[in-house]
Amino acid sequence: MRFSSKAIASLVMGVLLTGCGGGGTSSSQESFVAGNGSVTFISPEKRVEAPALSGMTLSGKNYTFNLGKVAVVNVWASWCSPCRAEAPTLVALANKYTDVAFMGILTRDNPATAEAFQRRFALPYPTFIDDSLLIGFKGSLPANAIPSTVVIDKKGKVAARISGEITVASLSELIERVSAE
Repeated sequence: MRFSSKAIASLVMGVLLTGCGGGGTSSSQESFVAGNGSVTFISPEKRVEAPALSGMTLSGKNYTFNLGKVAVVNVWASWCSPCRAEAPTLVALANKYTDVAFMGILTRDNPATAEAFQRRFALPYPTFIDDSLLIGFKGSLPANAIPSTVVIDKKGKVAARISGEITVASLSELIERVSAE
């Protein structure tokens, strides 16, 4: 039996992102790993390359992240309660740290519902609709929960991750620490 690369990517994503949920059904909207907000920082000498971040966004445009600035990548879904809770904080931080590239990666979601989420919270940054981009983080700090937020340094290496809902303090500290390098 042969499997396509898309099927393998979907299987890997399912393994990475399934776990606890809030109910007795197996709906993908209720079956996800909820992070606890833990922060992981990697010292510069131990960092590995982040995957190339390029592709179609929710707005229907192609976007490519170019190295040279710190980046924040948030993995989210519109049905995820912690994602909704952290959205205003991400918007505020994206507006505060204008020299940092903020991006989202939509996972396991309906594009129309995600577009409504993006409009509701006025996300000022692009969101990729191809969650196979997450596989590229496997060798560093994979997005192991929804939401997950990864910070990439100016050299394009994965510097930190917040597994679960971000706070102003946790993400600001990481942005400032990585930006100061």
